[in-house]
Amino acid sequence: MIGNTRTEKDFARFLRRLLRDGALNTRWDIVCDNLNIHLSESVVRLVARHRGFKGKLGVKGKSGPLASKITREAFLRQPGHRITFHFTPKHASWLNQVEIWFSILVRKLLRRGNFATKKDLRTSIERFIAYFNATMAKPFRWTYAGKPLTV
Repeated sequence: MIGNTRTEKDFARFLRRLLRDGALNTRWDIVCDNLNIHLSESVVRLVARHRGFKGKLGVKGKSGPLASKITREAFLRQPGHRITFHFTPKHASWLNQVEIWFSILVRKLLRRGNFATKKDLRTSIERFIAYFNATMAKPFRWTYAGKPLTV
């Protein structure tokens, strides 16, 4: 989804479309980074509605799953539900595969690009995605061996 902003409402709208288009028994494992909008009240309410949650969500800043970012995250992470969120570790963008892909997009298309309109930008990105998938896409190769750093 390409939009003008990246707000709580934008993310909730994206999720609403995503969940609406899946079958009622679809199991969703949604991977996000720790951006505040991914832990918002509207996201928790939307997920609760789609899960068929019958309990009380409480009041943001006061009680229940809505009480804090920690409780909202715990609610979204609950394993075994039809919709479960998984969050990348804080300060670990190097683990996030989509960050690697965005880096490729920036280097190959956006850095020297000149786009007269947002529609032109969108069209260029969509063309690049199709080209990338047809000609360059391959699994990312992890090279880190997991050895501890020495001081």
